[in-house]
Amino acid sequence: MDKITVNGSTIAYEQQGQGETVVLLHGFCGSSAYWEKVQPLLAGQYRVIAPDLRGHGSTDAPLGSYTIEQMADDVAGLLEALNIPEYTLLGHSMGGYVTLSLAQRYASRLNGFGLVHSTAYPDSEEVKEKRLQAVSAIRAEGITSFVDGLVPGLFAADALEKHKADLDRVKEIGYRTPPQGAAGAAMAMRARVDRRDVLAEATLPLLLVAGENDPIFPMERLFTVDGPNVTKAVIKGAGHMSMFEAPEQLSAVIHDFLHKISSTSEQS
Repeated sequence: MDKITVNGSTIAYEQQGQGETVVLLHGFCGSSAYWEKVQPLLAGQYRVIAPDLRGHGSTDAPLGSYTIEQMADDVAGLLEALNIPEYTLLGHSMGGYVTLSLAQRYASRLNGFGLVHSTAYPDSEEVKEKRLQAVSAIRAEGITSFVDGLVPGLFAADALEKHKADLDRVKEIGYRTPPQGAAGAAMAMRARVDRRDVLAEATLPLLLVAGENDPIFPMERLFTVDGPNVTKAVIKGAGHMSMFEAPEQLSAVIHDFLHKISSTSEQS
């Protein structure tokens, strides 16, 4: 794992492969390790960078509430510091919210972008209340207890036994989340704005990936736009964690999307 200082904050990231750059952003209480099965499958053809987002993994976790915009600026600053002017950006769950902020404000740097088990909708009032409850639980009971309760609900319910080793691995990753980082990120998600307009107005290649059995986001919350620039994919049998539940299937979808971007740029 490499580290670099951006705007006074230390950002950790995993880097593999060479070629056109694809950046993978993880979800809440995850880290770059969320992509440990997918990254090697893409690295044969691409330069794949997976950062630890603010408050997660080995990246700095300052006290207080974060914003999705701060997290996006961290990623943009990282890629700028690495002298990567253009890249394709894909975000899982919370990483998708960060991706949307980047697509809205740094579109000129992107070759394309995508949401993996993520949505452009803001939190409902019910979910906003659950964010506050999550912060209270993390502060009162610690990150281990919180992650133990969180992770099983991310996998397809009918395949928990099949993916027990993966479930345990995702918990292990989650335990390494600094408690103040998880709390800060929960508040960032709670405060995020509706970005459905970013998808509706996008002219860049756009990938939307849904899990067939995702317990968090049904497909109608993900597949909100159509157009010649939009690619939709459903990962069969997967819940919210296809990077663990079906990494080969997800990698094939990403490969096809990246190939489509390359073919389009060659024709233009």
